[in-house]
Amino acid sequence: MKDLFERIIQDKGPLGKWADIAEGYYVFPKLEGDISNRMTFNGKKVITWSINDYLGLANHPEVRAVDAAAAADYGMAYPMGARMMSGHTTYHEQLEQACADFVEKEAAYLVNFGYQGMVSAIDALVTKNDVIVYDVDAHACIIDGVRLHHGKRFTYQHNDMESLEKNLRRATKIAEETQGGILVISEGVFGMRGEQGKLKEIAAFKQDYNFRLLVDDAHGFGTLGAGGKGAGVAQGVQDKIDVYFATFAKSMAGIGAFFAGDKDVIQYLQYNMRSQMFAKSLPMAMVKGALKRLEMLRTMPVLKEKLWENVDALQNGLKEEGFDIGKTNSCVTPVFLEGSIPEAMAMVNDLRENYGVFCSIVVYPVIPKGLIILRLIPTAAHTLEDVKETIEAFSSIRSKLEKGIYKRLAASMT
Repeated sequence: MKDLFERIIQDKGPLGKWADIAEGYYVFPKLEGDISNRMTFNGKKVITWSINDYLGLANHPEVRAVDAAAAADYGMAYPMGARMMSGHTTYHEQLEQACADFVEKEAAYLVNFGYQGMVSAIDALVTKNDVIVYDVDAHACIIDGVRLHHGKRFTYQHNDMESLEKNLRRATKIAEETQGGILVISEGVFGMRGEQGKLKEIAAFKQDYNFRLLVDDAHGFGTLGAGGKGAGVAQGVQDKIDVYFATFAKSMAGIGAFFAGDKDVIQYLQYNMRSQMFAKSLPMAMVKGALKRLEMLRTMPVLKEKLWENVDALQNGLKEEGFDIGKTNSCVTPVFLEGSIPEAMAMVNDLRENYGVFCSIVVYPVIPKGLIILRLIPTAAHTLEDVKETIEAFSSIRSKLEKGIYKRLAASMT
């Protein structure tokens, strides 16, 4: 028998094996200063494209004033205890109703963290007799939630409606045998590649198949649809989404998340989501801060307008320069290049140190080997000058990549 930790020490995983040269720079980097379009990294000012602060609220003076006042009034401990026991307040209820109204649902339920909440919600919604059908490119929180399921589960090819229908037929046969139901899961916006989930097409299958639809709209909430109400509203099928999920960690620049749907379903989640039943309530400072942010989403359309001015400038500019940005139809802007992990590291080092541009790097095992994604998140805080400088920098590093310069640099790194 082996020591449990022997495997861990010998094999740190496909990303962990790079820890000695990557940590603190390529992974676990430290961005410093006020959250904005330009921050400090490694002692230098850089254009920051890795912050999910879509509407530029993180450092907005009105938001900071409310956050500071709430922290001063309540501290970071109140309310103590789980919601069901002693952590419930009128402000929690107020925020839940405001969220429900905003996304055109009957009721909503706050959760402390989006990732944790999604895992727990999936676990609560299905039994071993039920079948889950979900997009193969689903976020890790969905995948981890599905892993808890003791019944059948099937993936359909990304945004492939023929593949979805094939799996709906399979799921229907099993559900009829087990006397269970079917839960279909998609994202409103797939955060890595920026493609909206085909919610309208998925919802249309309800005419022929009996299933419920859960949508993770973390990247669509605040950025898509009339007033920023999300991908479901943008596609005209919000009423067909049975359980709608959004996080405060992106457009709202905060902490927490919520589920919204019919009152009976939301009440069920309140009494059955273990991650919330046994976890401390969302602190009052976060709740009051979220109320302010949501008010600004509703009353300040200029934030979303400025966001999309920057999105269009960035995406159109990249396409004009011949960059492959995939099929994105959201704010998420992936730039697809080819190369190894060491090449990607050398390229990003050059981009940050010599061009003053900081963006996320995505490599295997998140995406297939040989592919590199430089992932840009435009926000309302960015400027058209930021866009211009970044496209010029990308053109320069692409030329170096094609000439093999980063391959030679990579050899010295490994």
